Amino acid sequence: MPAFWLNGKIVAAEYAKLSVFDHGLLYGDGVFEGIRFYNANAFRLAEHLTRLYDSAAAICLNIPYSIDNLVQAIQATISDYSEQQGYLRLVVTRGEGPLGLDPMLCGQANVFIIADSLAVVEKTVLQNGARLIIASTRRLPSDGLDPRIKSLNYLNHILARIEATNAKADEAILLNRHGNVAEGTADNLFIVKNNTVATPAVSDGALAGVTRALIMQLADTMGLVCTEKTLAPYDLYTADECFLTGTAAELIPVRMIDQRLVASCPGRIYQQLHAAFIQQVQQETKRLN
Repeated sequence: MPAFWLNGKIVAAEYAKLSVFDHGLLYGDGVFEGIRFYNANAFRLAEHLTRLYDSAAAICLNIPYSIDNLVQAIQATISDYSEQQGYLRLVVTRGEGPLGLDPMLCGQANVFIIADSLAVVEKTVLQNGARLIIASTRRLPSDGLDPRIKSLNYLNHILARIEATNAKADEAILLNRHGNVAEGTADNLFIVKNNTVATPAVSDGALAGVTRALIMQLADTMGLVCTEKTLAPYDLYTADECFLTGTAAELIPVRMIDQRLVASCPGRIYQQLHAAFIQQVQQETKRLN
């Protein structure tokens, strides 16, 4: 069963509720983090909380708890959950306020944490590779909403997800307004070409993902060339390998993009990085016990 923490305490499911006047619900006004936990310990928690507070600062949202308070809350939520491994959703909403956009009329922010299981794709997809489409829905431009802000506004990603579902694909890739690759609906994207690993830059609309950063770090440690660069659909179609990364997704190999088979899936470099990722997760989370 899921576990819930709401505004300072663990609560039962029937009490994990917010007002219909919360601006997070009315206007998508808030920020969030998705965090994995393994061996009953949150993975890369410092990086997630840093991004949460940066996102909140960027939208003038005051989080009414210190980082230490949230660390304790997260551990309490994990302890109340029935499994040693799972997924956390940490959300900060603007709070209750009158109808209208002005956030200054809202009261204190609401903060809640959910611990539950989450499988982004089926096990067969992890084994055989995901099928992607390039969505017609475009990523919001960075001069409209900075992609470094992990906000509750996910409508354009949801529209792209609908396109993937309608096409019987596992995931959709969003392009930016220039027609270059930004990211998936809930994950970052990497390609491999001639033994070089590449991923779109944040300036092209990619979220500065925590798992993305770790994969780049692991690639460097392994002696692989890993770069941020502008990618066009052509680069996806002609890649030797392609894979997705994310806190929820972890690592997912890609088998097909717009009905074009990727040359190798799961590819050699993907398999090396996946093994290194699993090892890193175990090292960091077991060490905390």
